[in-house]
Amino acid sequence: MTDWFLQQGHGVRFEWGPVGARELAGDVACLVVVDVLSFTTSVTVAVERGTHVYPYAWRDATARAFADAREAELAVGRREMTPEAPWSLSPAALRRAPFASRLVLPSPNGSAIAAAAGGTTVIAGCLRNATAVGRRLAAQGYGTEDRPVGVVAAGERWPDGSLRPALEDLLGAGAIIAELRAQGAGPLSPEASAARAAFMGTPDVADTVADCASGRELTRGGFPDDVVIATELDASTAVPVLTDGTFTAVPEAGRR
Repeated sequence: MTDWFLQQGHGVRFEWGPVGARELAGDVACLVVVDVLSFTTSVTVAVERGTHVYPYAWRDATARAFADAREAELAVGRREMTPEAPWSLSPAALRRAPFASRLVLPSPNGSAIAAAAGGTTVIAGCLRNATAVGRRLAAQGYGTEDRPVGVVAAGERWPDGSLRPALEDLLGAGAIIAELRAQGAGPLSPEASAARAAFMGTPDVADTVADCASGRELTRGGFPDDVVIATELDASTAVPVLTDGTFTAVPEAGRR
């Protein structure tokens, strides 16, 4: 494969899924992972409380060993929560759960993208912190031809394992790209411009996410509060940055 897919010459780029992240990682200065329902939303909720979040790509027996090695709590599936294991990928559950200083958050989508980034700077973005992420990146000189940003929508998985592009992640990515552009970043690749246009052209993002396929799945599955939290547009100023394998919060540019 040649380099046509890298969107070179653009300061802000947009791609999908772990494969897209892996391909962009070597050609950008920073990757922003966007998994609105629910990995990166859960990361913002956790780091706001002071938790250090370890992403992990697999929800299997190895996740327990990974957590034990780091003296961290392990998040389980939404329906697997117990009083002894109250942490999960559910943002609402994380708000209710006891404080954990270290938490392993398995996710085959968002965590896999973070792992695919290699040595590239990785930030967790979502609708809750889109403006804060865009401002911090621009303040640090990202989003130019010399220091390009790759914004990666995680998407979901079809039963056969293939990528299902997810509307909520497109809108989350578009929100971050819109703020980057407002801060003077660019030029935007056509892909990034299209994501920005999708966000800016959606009159009610919260209603749209609630009514899209992923939002309906969570609501009908008994987790409507997760959708509500995920659509708290710009409710958070926390910018989770992956450092030494763990996401921790840094304040929005201009805040202390």
